[in-house]
Amino acid sequence: MVPYLINTPKWFRWLFPKEMIWDIPNSGEPSVYITFDDGPNPNTTPFVLEQLDKYGAKATFFCVGNNITKHPSMYEELLRHGHATGNHTFNHLNGWKTDNETYQDNIALAKKYIDSNLFRPPYGMMRSSQFKTLMKSGPAWKTIMWDVLSGDFDQKLTGQQCVKNVLSNIRPGSIVLLHDSEKAWPRMSYALPLILEYCRNQNWKMKSITGY
Repeated sequence: MVPYLINTPKWFRWLFPKEMIWDIPNSGEPSVYITFDDGPNPNTTPFVLEQLDKYGAKATFFCVGNNITKHPSMYEELLRHGHATGNHTFNHLNGWKTDNETYQDNIALAKKYIDSNLFRPPYGMMRSSQFKTLMKSGPAWKTIMWDVLSGDFDQKLTGQQCVKNVLSNIRPGSIVLLHDSEKAWPRMSYALPLILEYCRNQNWKMKSITGY
């Protein structure tokens, strides 16, 4: 039994502010939204970009600001390939362990390098007071969560288990969470091509999160 939810049920979402976005109901063609956290990383992100190009997929990368300062050209590659980016704080802070002022300042620092109104809290952990402060800092902010978790960060899982986690729960409108981090690499690098192939075989469009 893993200590986290692979698929986020509606009752769980009720524990969070209602403005948080967990999925994107399709109004037209069936689409899914594949997202990556914690990059950019020159050892893993190029593989992700190669696979996305291969399958004609667009994705959304929630970037850590400090990683962008270390690898600015890699961040530019994300944009050049036509993918969306989002703010994942500057230092990958756990909101439950961080005071509100420090948390907000860290988001603002990351925003200097990430021109996006999309935000995802690291670990999915964010106090309601931090969320309210973020909303007051700019009404355009959109907090993007997920409804399908691959589990690729979990070193106890195999790549095959991560594939099963996604394919057993993904549906049109799903926001899927993977990681372009070195920690996740052994599982993500196995799972990603199979997930993309499955989506293509379902004739689902793989889109970045835009229009918010």
